[in-house]
Parts: sequence; structure tokens; C-alpha cells
Amino acid sequence: MAVQPSPQIGDWYKSPVGDAFEIVASDDDDDTLELQYFDGTIEELDREAWETLHPQPVEPPEDWSGSMDISPEDTEDTEIWAETEDWMRQIERMDYRLT
Repeated sequence: MAVQPSPQIGDWYKSPVGDAFEIVASDDDDDTLELQYFDGTIEELDREAWETLHPQPVEPPEDWSGSMDISPEDTEDTEIWAETEDWMRQIERMDYRLT
């Protein structure tokens, strides 16, 4: 059986039941991973639970706003979506530098 590469922050996976999630944090001291599902739900797993989950790598969803409470149709200001996307990229870069 091939060993799966270690999950990295920002990687997207799909669980066997079909739920897409992103790795949003990793704690090497506790040996845990924090997952955020597309709907915004956060879950923490230890490495043993991760191994038994058998997640499959997937591409990030095109509509990254799944966990947000508003949709693009709810706002007249289309610039807010571009600004939010830029802001999210900056946070991802900061998270990456901290790990």
C-alpha cells in the first residue's frame, strides 16, 4: 500500500461520504489537523483519525464563498468580492509562513 503524502494547509480533499474540506491548520505538537468544510464547519482530527478517513485530494471549489453568509447576488458592490478574494490570499500566505 502506498503512503499518502502528508496533508498541507490549503489542500482540499473529499471524504468518502462526499463532503469537500480544506486543511486550514496543523498542530505538530498535538499531531492534529483542523479541517474546514465548504459550509464553514470546522473539525479537528488526530493523525490516526485522518488515516482512517481515507480522503481523496480534489481541486478547490470554484465558488470559494461556501462558508460565507452572503452570496454575490446579495450585494450590489462587485468590488467587495475581488477585495475579499485578495484578502483571503493574504491570510493564506500569512498562515503558510507561520507553519
